[in-house]
Amino acid sequence: MVAIVRYAYDRRANPQVGVAFPQIKDTYECLVYVQLPFMEDLRQYMFSSLKNNKKYTPTEAQLSAVDALIDSMSLVKKNEEEDTIEDLFPTTKIPNPQFQRLFQCLLHRALHPQEPLPPLQQHVLNMLDPPTEVTARCQTPLSKIKTLFPLTEAVKRKEQRTAQDIFQDKHEEGPTSKKLKTEEGEAHFSLSSLAEGVVTKVGSVNPAENFRVLVRQKNASFEEASHQLINHMEQFLDTNETPYFMKTMDCIRVFREEAIQFSEDQRFNDFLKALREKVEIKQLNHFWEIVIQDGITLITKDEASGSSVTAEEAKKFLAPKENPKQDAAALFEEGGDVDDLLDLI
Repeated sequence: MVAIVRYAYDRRANPQVGVAFPQIKDTYECLVYVQLPFMEDLRQYMFSSLKNNKKYTPTEAQLSAVDALIDSMSLVKKNEEEDTIEDLFPTTKIPNPQFQRLFQCLLHRALHPQEPLPPLQQHVLNMLDPPTEVTARCQTPLSKIKTLFPLTEAVKRKEQRTAQDIFQDKHEEGPTSKKLKTEEGEAHFSLSSLAEGVVTKVGSVNPAENFRVLVRQKNASFEEASHQLINHMEQFLDTNETPYFMKTMDCIRVFREEAIQFSEDQRFNDFLKALREKVEIKQLNHFWEIVIQDGITLITKDEASGSSVTAEEAKKFLAPKENPKQDAAALFEEGGDVDDLLDLI
């Protein structure tokens, strides 16, 4: 049985909601208070799944080595003969190092107001050191971990950038094979990226780059960032102008790349299907011709293991649909040409 209580340090302090549960010992009885979080205190962190990438699937030897390391870091020692458990790191008998440091600083500031704060006392640092027995016990599993998980230095390729590379038109016509390809995940240098500062939402000036920064720096969830990106793309398409069509294409490319990276292939496929329906309703045939020309289609299961779309289905998705109205209009126009020839006779 527990009690949900309201706790306030004094009349000026913000109240807390917590739970109090009884703790009964031989020498005393008390209630232990634990603060409960409010809705605003919860944080949702988005992490990409490691299960979909077979390249990073750990082996049985690696899993066993990590299990052995965790077991060796246990802070309790069990005596089989006496059937007792010894606490190697008794936190109940160790003073809080944060309070120790705070009181040390307050005392020093009161006695020596003009001098800088002293370093942390050595006995406080010693309290934070792991037990010697645990440190010695971890050496063998650690050496095995280093053997099974080798670390190699990733040297970033250095590229020479000129003024022409910085100020060139990204939509310049030319074969894509002649364009330089940068490494995946490398930051793209541009004057706009220097001026925009910290990205907190997808803007209308550079939405594709804003979306990439948001999802990679975890400033927003993938779902929230994608909704903002889709809203801007819908606004661009409503203008029915070619420059905004090209801007929309940049957004779609980045959306597709990041969806594969973060295993959000289903979200992108649903968006592309809805986009095609909207294009047909608003008769944005010129824009869809650009999509077909660039070959941007659904994410297949060859690109993301979570997708159920085959390569054949992705190819058919870009194929133009048969329109019976256009066929009937073509027949009517053909018949009209014949009538015109008869009139000339």
